[in-house]
Parts: sequence; structure tokens; C-alpha cells
Amino acid sequence: MIQEVLKDAKERMQKAVEATRREFSAIRTGRATPALLERITVEYYGVPTPITQLATISVPEPRLLVVQPWDKRIVKDVERAILKSDLGLVPSSDGTVIRIPIPPLTEERRKELVRVARKHAEDGRVAIRNIRREAKEIIENLEDEGEISEDEARRALDELQKLTDQHIQEIDRHLSRKEEEILEV
Repeated sequence: MIQEVLKDAKERMQKAVEATRREFSAIRTGRATPALLERITVEYYGVPTPITQLATISVPEPRLLVVQPWDKRIVKDVERAILKSDLGLVPSSDGTVIRIPIPPLTEERRKELVRVARKHAEDGRVAIRNIRREAKEIIENLEDEGEISEDEARRALDELQKLTDQHIQEIDRHLSRKEEEILEV
């Protein structure tokens, strides 16, 4: 029973780390990466569809993204969706291909992006702590009901704390890498 609780907590904590990592990948640095556009959706025949399902995204140069929609009729829709996104990018199209130059970041914008990254990291840490709290309650209830001994509960809580510390350290490592990437000129 305890192993199931710990296994579930570990899986959920790993998902929280992955979600935080995905949030980091959507934060724009001075470098072009297809991950910047992953969260953009385009109205395609009345259905909001992720841009990655409608087009090929490539990086021919370090500061240029090229989006090539498979259906040429949606080029304007894709362009409009990129403009409406909060990325601050200005696409230009020739009717078949959309080019998106990635402007260099100002010092002020870099600091703002670091703050955004830190907020995402804190959200990830909070999610992990909430998972720990839920698992802790389950373990304590098992002990109160007499299904496990006090020693087993203590060992399980120690293991749970180790899992929590490991996953929070993993988020912190991702955060420090992202901060370096953002501040790199």
C-alpha cells in the first residue's frame, strides 16, 4: 500500500517537472526554436488546432523561424495567430511560407523573462509540495487506521520527503539553465 502511494506521488511529481519544463521551453530567448510556437493554436475549419499539426516549423538560421503550412489557404490564419500570441513576434509571409525573425532581447526584456521563468518554477514547486501533502495525508490515515505501523509510516514519510527534494532540485536545475539561456547575449 505504501509503495503504491509513493509510486503515484513520484509519477505525479515527474509530471509536474515535465509541465514546468514545457513552460520554460515556451519562454522566448534570443534564439529561434520551434518550441516557441508549440502553444499557438490556429482556427482551422472552426476548430482551434495546434500550429504543429498544421505546418512544418524549421530553423534555417539562429534568429529565424520558418513556418510552412501544409494547406496554403490557412497561411493568413497562421500569421494572424502568431501575431495575436503573447510572444511579441512579427511574421511576414510570401503566400506560401511564413518567416518569423527573432529580434534580439533588450536587457529589460531579459530580466522580465527571468521573472516569468522563476514564477513558472515556483508554480512547479508548489505543485510538487501539494502532491507531497496529499501523499502524506494518505500515509497518516493508513497509520491512524492501523493498516501500517508507526515505523513504516515514518520510513514512508522520509522517502516521500526525499522524492520531493529530488524533484524540486530538478526544477531548480532547469530554472538555472533557462536563466543562463535568457541572460546569454
